[in-house]
Amino acid sequence: MPIPKAELHLHIEGTLEPELAFALAARNDVELPYADTEELRKAYLFENLQSFLDLYYGLMAVLRTEADFEELADAYLTRAAAQGVRHAEIFFDPQAHMARGVPIGTVIEGLSRALDRSEERHGVSTRLIMCFLRDESAESAMETLRAAGPYLDRIIGVGLDSAEVGHPPVKFKEVYEAAAALGLRLVAHAGEEGPPAYITEALDVLRVERVDHGLRCVEDPELVERLVRERVPLTLCPLSNVRLRAIDMLEEHPLARMLDAGLMCTVNSDDPAYFGGYVDDTFHAVREALGIGQEQLRTLARNSFEAAFLDRNAADEELRARYLAEVEAYSFD
Repeated sequence: MPIPKAELHLHIEGTLEPELAFALAARNDVELPYADTEELRKAYLFENLQSFLDLYYGLMAVLRTEADFEELADAYLTRAAAQGVRHAEIFFDPQAHMARGVPIGTVIEGLSRALDRSEERHGVSTRLIMCFLRDESAESAMETLRAAGPYLDRIIGVGLDSAEVGHPPVKFKEVYEAAAALGLRLVAHAGEEGPPAYITEALDVLRVERVDHGLRCVEDPELVERLVRERVPLTLCPLSNVRLRAIDMLEEHPLARMLDAGLMCTVNSDDPAYFGGYVDDTFHAVREALGIGQEQLRTLARNSFEAAFLDRNAADEELRARYLAEVEAYSFD
């Protein structure tokens, strides 16, 4: 059994495996521009973030009904449980669906069906984080937050994803202030392809509690010192970084150096159907490529639960304590 861990950087749309994509396409009478699953898999070779996003958004066309989103989430949770995930905080992109005529309620109700029974069925506790598309307007983000109003009891926080370069965090200052006023937790992608300054801006302007990716912080020693001092969690995605050419080879990933510097790193799968592995696959990959030792793997697992949004009430804290105890008791033998 893999070491217990939380997954904090996971886009549910990015768990759409080719087999499920074709099954949903047939069910919803959607024609895909690929002959079969093998041809689709061959398209999973990306030059950069934008080339990935083009395919990612294109395949979303198969997601139409509550049942589709339920099936998508349940398929992820089944795989996640087998990978040692005990808690998952799941991103979703409502704007991408609403633009296709799929109501936000359809997305949230469908995902919630799977998430609500996840602890009983899979042994995985869950939270849902609504992301804004940063290459859309700030006004669109605010409209999305308003549209989510009837469903805020299902959503724990907001995030910011999609094409980073040219879309600095400050663009979304007002919508993040509005989300904070509603009691929502705050995270944002920063420092994946964008510069270290985007990480600083996410912290100072958006007031985020976690930084998704944060890879390029290593280019700014003062920022690294700050992140260490303030214990800001980074939700790193090493396989994603390689597939999207943020780094050339996994052996060049700075994860080991980041851990040695005292950064609060976590390891996650991002969009596992597209990037070649789920979260424990990623643990194994960094162990092999970077020489990450057993106790560093334990640190990564411990960090994931400490960074999780498990502090709403006493039951949450009890859950976190139980998960941390499982990490400490885990034997790699």
